[in-house]
Amino acid sequence: MEFPFDLNALLPERISVLDHNLTAGRKSLGRPDPQRQISTVIDELGKASAKAQQLAAPITSAPKLQSNRHHLYLLKEGESNGGRGVAVGFLKVGYKKLFLLDQQGAHVEIEPLCVLDFFVTENLQRHGYGLELFSYMLQHKRVEPVRMAYDRPSPKFLSFLEKHYGLKDSVPQVNNFVVFDGFFRDRSAVQHRKPVPRKVEGEIKPYSLTERDVVREEQKALPWPFARPARPPLSPPLSLPSQYSRSLSVDSSPSRGPPRPCPGPGAYRSQTPHSQYLENVTCRAKRTSSLNRSQISFN
Repeated sequence: MEFPFDLNALLPERISVLDHNLTAGRKSLGRPDPQRQISTVIDELGKASAKAQQLAAPITSAPKLQSNRHHLYLLKEGESNGGRGVAVGFLKVGYKKLFLLDQQGAHVEIEPLCVLDFFVTENLQRHGYGLELFSYMLQHKRVEPVRMAYDRPSPKFLSFLEKHYGLKDSVPQVNNFVVFDGFFRDRSAVQHRKPVPRKVEGEIKPYSLTERDVVREEQKALPWPFARPARPPLSPPLSLPSQYSRSLSVDSSPSRGPPRPCPGPGAYRSQTPHSQYLENVTCRAKRTSSLNRSQISFN
């Protein structure tokens, strides 16, 4: 990919390693700020990579590289374009925390080095540039291809890994990352998390009367102020017996019996207030009736 500026002056090395600072080591030929031109190279290569992979939007750009701790390996061919050089391709890698499944189906929380984007311009493919770029990254990171995770690799990239590194048998995952057989070899046991067994659902029992009685007894045993006192029993309504109601009227009935003597003071100790009240009323009625008779006989 050609650009109107000099790539040899902007990127002095054949393969430049760029990070979030968007600088390729030393400043180029006295230019104080080459970041704008480097950003242009990264953005254009990112658009070409997204088009080749039929993606809706680029996954590699200068702003994204500045906001993440990723490394981008940019390969140039310095003799082309009249000695100004051309951009051949790039490889972006970075560490990501992933939740993967091993061969036994156990969950593994791990943060491996991942290949996030890989692209070589179409007119320069099958010339060994991709292998040169990938081999340089492996030496720079000191990592084996089988120990890396690959984010949504294209069919061409999968063929590339099988041809040059023998990576063929992959371990199925539920996300977009691909790992190959041998990725989980010699992994720390601390990183493995066993799947949580499901609880066996027992028979659902109805809320029996015995359980309700137990709940009532527990509520009775609760300490104050949580215990609820029982309600007092309702007292029967006050009513006067018919025989006392008839005795209140003097000479109201010809068939009344002989008057009973009034009880003494000590007799009220074993009576209720209500019965005492009725006895007092009866005694007063009897005394009044006797007084009226004596007055009639005297006259």
